[in-house]
Amino acid sequence: MAAFEEMGVLPEISKAIEEMDWLLPTDVQAEAIPLILGGGDVLMAAETGSGKTGAFCLPVIQIVWETIKQANLDKKSSISNVSIKTSSVSDPWALSLWDRSSAIAVTPDGKKCQSREPKDWHGCRATKGLKNSGKYYFEATATDEGLCRVGWSTSNASLDLGTDKLGFGYGATGKKSNNKQFDSYGDSFGLSDTIGCWLDLDNSVIGFSKNGTYLGDAFKIPPNLKTSAFYPAVVLKNGEMSFNFGDSPFKHCVPKEFVAVCTASTNLIEITHIKASKIDSNTKKTNNAPYAIIIEPSRELAEQTFNEIKKFKTYLKEPQVMDMLVVGGYSVKDQIAAISSGVDIIVATPGRLEDLISGGHVSLSQCRFYVLDEADGLLKQNYTKFIYNLHRQMPKVSNDGKRLQMIVCSATLHNFEVKKLATSLMNFPTWVDLKGEDVVPETVHHVVIPVDSQKDKSWTSLKNPIPTDGVHNRDNITALNTPEALSQGIKILKGEYCVRAINKHKMDKAIIFCRTKVDCDNLEQYFKQLGSLYSCCTLHGSRNVNDRRMNLEKFKNGTIKFLICTDVAARGIDVNGLPFMINMTLSDDKTNYVHRIGRVGRAEQMGLAISFVASVPEKVWYHGQWCSSGGKSCSNTKLTTNGGCCIWYNEPQYLADIEDHLNITIQQVGSDIDIPMNEFDGKVVYGQKKEKIGPTSKNHYDQLLCTLNELTKLETKAQYMYLDMLNN
Repeated sequence: MAAFEEMGVLPEISKAIEEMDWLLPTDVQAEAIPLILGGGDVLMAAETGSGKTGAFCLPVIQIVWETIKQANLDKKSSISNVSIKTSSVSDPWALSLWDRSSAIAVTPDGKKCQSREPKDWHGCRATKGLKNSGKYYFEATATDEGLCRVGWSTSNASLDLGTDKLGFGYGATGKKSNNKQFDSYGDSFGLSDTIGCWLDLDNSVIGFSKNGTYLGDAFKIPPNLKTSAFYPAVVLKNGEMSFNFGDSPFKHCVPKEFVAVCTASTNLIEITHIKASKIDSNTKKTNNAPYAIIIEPSRELAEQTFNEIKKFKTYLKEPQVMDMLVVGGYSVKDQIAAISSGVDIIVATPGRLEDLISGGHVSLSQCRFYVLDEADGLLKQNYTKFIYNLHRQMPKVSNDGKRLQMIVCSATLHNFEVKKLATSLMNFPTWVDLKGEDVVPETVHHVVIPVDSQKDKSWTSLKNPIPTDGVHNRDNITALNTPEALSQGIKILKGEYCVRAINKHKMDKAIIFCRTKVDCDNLEQYFKQLGSLYSCCTLHGSRNVNDRRMNLEKFKNGTIKFLICTDVAARGIDVNGLPFMINMTLSDDKTNYVHRIGRVGRAEQMGLAISFVASVPEKVWYHGQWCSSGGKSCSNTKLTTNGGCCIWYNEPQYLADIEDHLNITIQQVGSDIDIPMNEFDGKVVYGQKKEKIGPTSKNHYDQLLCTLNELTKLETKAQYMYLDMLNN
């Protein structure tokens, strides 16, 4: 399709997209695809159902395919004895993409560098050096917190500037250094300070200035280095610096006898050369070394992403892109065999992937892409250490000189842990934040139904109520006004209200979220007692992977009406045209509310989300590390404050937190579940697109035609007005 091809997507991929009935790129795709194809790190946040998976999968597949194709061409032509120039005399001065440590990132223009390694120093040199004679100057500005050392080095010096006899640096601690000798010099410097670096080859002197003030001569260049070329150089520890080699005005005045390095005569410049043998010594890719790793927080989401990749690469031939799903529930031996036969893209959940990497079955030596989908979910599941460990093992610069690209997708980029991860691991990431703070799409009609066991006493006389979770088995609930009895009433009424909501709105397809696995199983049992009109299955952590996959498929194809699940399914389940969602209990995590209700209202189709909220405290299970059984068949109904595994759940407070988070008041309706639709003018059928009032455009071009014609008229009018003004 032309729209995707205009962003640089291959025609073969566009053809596959067209067959999927994708008409135009979504907003997040239009923003992210060009950025990723351009080689940058990208942080993206968008509403559920926004096309986020395609936004990162499409460019990853394309670049991996192009990498494989280039590698195949390289096999046919040996370049092992060719020298590769990183720059020419006519090229602008820049930091080198080649002459740098593995953890150093350099911007495409070569004017800024960054290292997020918190423990070790990593350095970089410029593409050109100065020799023989002259007096030269450049500026470096600290653009972030962290440690840095800047100065001059020869081409054979250590990248750890100032730790051998061939490099001369001035550090943020106020020390000058050469040959590991650190002496006091000038002042310390930090964020926003500009350091001037002075090189006087006529008098063999190196000096530095801070914010325009010269700090005195720092080093005398030894006689054995007088014929050497000196390169601008820097070394960083979790820091960032920008450079000005003179192609734009300096911040501070420079004496007339000193000139910008970029104005040096060509016969006084040495250009960096790197032997191709250094680059190509490890170019042969092993079968078990993928080019891309995509991490998902759940099996279901991993399977969906993997299936999308399969569709996107339908027409990519010669070479083939070998992809693989690495999740639990499949034979490890089969997965190892498949990996050893060749893999280019791995879509995985953390547990199984970690096992295969630690066992030496997956190599990260060729990784070009590191993608974290639903990163906030991964961090909540305590995979932080795993994420950092993988990043540490991946090469930061590939054998062909390409930098590791990292793509992080999150429900919100404003999450503290996500921001911390991005700061630590990503290099100059571009934020694609089409969501901002959490919002509820206009296509989701969400309401709250209060459940008050004090006012509604019907729970005391129901003949076949829903089975409850057993937290009151040892409590005295014969007196109907005790907190324990009212809590038991809440559990029974929620089951009754759920059935009432289903009947009221003639629901034939809905996801129902419960707080615990026990609650899921109890609701499933309750529905089965009611008969085939309430066909259902569950999806939670205690179900094996095959059962979960089968139950999800039954729900998608309409074999059963209701999918009852815990938050394990809050992310990543994508069911086309899902009309209804029910929260039996609010999550204590306000962001999960948005994830849950985001299962409906996708692809411009209207959805109804109903949440039952207890008006009085409800006693619930809360198993922690102290629980000897890990929650399995636990019968300790004491409160956690007394050494037990139960807490009092305060849903009104959680509702207030959600409303504060979304900056809205959620509509409340009565126990009759009669939901007014005034704001929708009665033009809503849940699961279908909202009926549009007035004329509609036939297509995208027709939609713009009227506006374009009007703009043309205005442009013509403006030209005539301008001519009239000139004539008068």
